[in-house]
Amino acid sequence: MAVITNIEDLRVLAEKRVPRMFYDYADSGSWTEGTYRANEHDFQKIKLRQRVAVNMENRTTATTMAGTKVKMPVAIAPVGLTGMQSADGEIKAAKAAEKFGIPFILSTMSICSIEDVAAHTTAPFWFQLYMMRDRQAMVDMIERTRKAGCSALVLTLDLQVIGQRHKDLKNGLTAPPSPTIANIINLMTKPRWCLGMAGTRRHTFGNLVGHVKGVSNMRSLASWTNEQFDPRLSWEDVAWVKQQWGGKLILKGIQDVEDAKLAVLSGADAIVVSNHGGRQLDGAQSSIEALPAIVNAVGSQIEVWMDGGIRSGQDVLKAWALGARGTLIGRAMVYGLGAMGEAGVTKALEIIQKELDITMAFCGRTDIQTVDKSILLPGTFPV
Repeated sequence: MAVITNIEDLRVLAEKRVPRMFYDYADSGSWTEGTYRANEHDFQKIKLRQRVAVNMENRTTATTMAGTKVKMPVAIAPVGLTGMQSADGEIKAAKAAEKFGIPFILSTMSICSIEDVAAHTTAPFWFQLYMMRDRQAMVDMIERTRKAGCSALVLTLDLQVIGQRHKDLKNGLTAPPSPTIANIINLMTKPRWCLGMAGTRRHTFGNLVGHVKGVSNMRSLASWTNEQFDPRLSWEDVAWVKQQWGGKLILKGIQDVEDAKLAVLSGADAIVVSNHGGRQLDGAQSSIEALPAIVNAVGSQIEVWMDGGIRSGQDVLKAWALGARGTLIGRAMVYGLGAMGEAGVTKALEIIQKELDITMAFCGRTDIQTVDKSILLPGTFPV
C-alpha cells in the first residue's frame, strides 16, 4: 500500500474504493461548485509568518468546544450517508473520534441510528437535527437524542430547501438508488465495499425508517423527506427546539453578521460559520472569508466555529488565528473512512493534528491558546 502522508492521499484512495455515486455525493457541491472550490482554495491565500529561535518544546493543541475538552479544536461534522462510504460508517467514525479525543456529530440523515452509535461508544456524542414539518417526529427524535446521552444538539439552519447537486442527478442517487447499468458495472469494481455492505444490516436511514410514522422502507422514506424539510423554519422554531432540548445548542449554517447576531439572541451556545460545504447556495462566500466579520461582531458573546474546506492542520490553525474556536471536518473524515474504514478516520485525524502542531511551532507558538492573527502575514487574510 502507498504511504499515506496527507488528506489528498486518503481522497485518492477513497475514490478508488467507494462506488461512484456515494463518492460523488460527498465530493461535490451545488450548481457550478464555485463555493465548494472556494472553501478550500481561499485557505491557500492566507500566508503564515515563520518565526525562529523560539523554544518549541511542550506544545499543546488542546482546548474546549462548548465546554467539552478536545485534543484539538476539531469535531467531526455531520455527514449524511456516511454509512454508505463504508459499512457501519458512522459507528466507525464515532469510535475513531472517541479514541482520538474529539467530538463526533451524527447526522439526522445517517445510516447508523442514534441508538447504534450509542451502543458502540462510551463518550457522549453530539446529534445534528434537521427541522421537519412533523413536529411530533422532532419531539421524538430529540427525546431519543436525550436517552442516548448526547451532550449537545446541532441544529442545521441552511437546508430549508435543498440545493441541486448535478452529480447526484446524473448518478441516479435517489432513495432507493437507481440500479442503472453504469451503477451496477461500477459496483462490480468495488469488491471490498460490497463485501463490507454484505456483512451489515444497516443500509437505510436508521434515524428515520421504523422511527417516523408512515416510514417503513426506503420508498416511503423518499416521499416523506420530500414533504418534510420545512421551508418555514424561523427563529421561533429555533426557540422551540431549544426549549424541547434544554441542553447545549449549536446553530450551524451561519454566513451573515445579522444572522449571527440573531443566533446570539436565541441563546445558542455556539454557532458554526458554514455554507454546507458549498452544497447549498452556490456563489456564496467561502466560510473562511465570512468568518472574520462574524467573529468581530459576536465573537465576544458566543463561541464561533467554522467548517468548509478544511483539508489540513494548517487550515485549522488559520481558522483559529482568525477567531474560530472550533472547526468541523466532513470530507476529510469521509475520505479517510472510504479509504480505510475506522483506521482511515484515525489517520485523517492524526494527519491534521500533526500538521496543526508542527505549523504552530514554526509560527513560534507552543500553545494554541496563544495563537491569534499575528501569526498571519498582513494583507493575505480577510478582515
